[in-house]
Amino acid sequence: MNREPSGQDAESSLMEHLLELRTRLVRGLAGTGIILLALLPFVRQLYDHLARPLISQLPAGQATQMIASDPTSGFFAPIKLAFFLALFLSSPWLLFQAWSFVAPGLYKHEKRLAMPLLVSAILLFYAGCAFAYFLVLPSVFHALTVFTPDIVTLAPDPAKYLDFVMVIFLAFGVSFELPVALVIMVLLGWVTPQQLREGRGYAIVGVFVVAALITPPDVVSQLMLAIPMCLLYELGIVAAGWLKPRAIEP
Repeated sequence: MNREPSGQDAESSLMEHLLELRTRLVRGLAGTGIILLALLPFVRQLYDHLARPLISQLPAGQATQMIASDPTSGFFAPIKLAFFLALFLSSPWLLFQAWSFVAPGLYKHEKRLAMPLLVSAILLFYAGCAFAYFLVLPSVFHALTVFTPDIVTLAPDPAKYLDFVMVIFLAFGVSFELPVALVIMVLLGWVTPQQLREGRGYAIVGVFVVAALITPPDVVSQLMLAIPMCLLYELGIVAAGWLKPRAIEP
């Protein structure tokens, strides 16, 4: 006959989980901190690379410099960039710590499905940020410089430029997670691949609405987010249709 766990056993198990959670949090923060310390000596070079999409689109003869309207923004903007980049680079390590904490409580088939989804989510987020840096930002700044009057000099504040670019990165990184989100919805039984196909028209309209809301108010960035999201929607349908039969296998 099975014995119900006593209150002392339950308390001991809870303490073990809390200690394990603390260990994982400390390891995750330590990894991020190490990366941040390694990046700090190169903050000026990192910011120069971040500013390249704007600088490369400035008209010939125009000063290729930013103007710090706040005396401290020239100092804190590169530091803030190093912090964001440390989080960006350490995200696989942070997710691994989260996975190590959660995995012992999962069934074998759940682990088999969760790991590909986790890896795909990381890669898609990186792909979204790379797409934004190499294609979207140069196109957006080119459009801005084309329509800016000649009497106006583009010399943004470093902190405001960083905030603008981070919003673009976050918007594209999260939006590229669409296939993973669709697969999870199908695996949870909320929708079926057939329903996703039938709702394709509504999804396209929703994609363009979301792109208009989370991107800057220019047509270039909106189209460059909406079109990949439509393609990723189709990819999500294909992936969900492929994984759904395997989800029910023992």
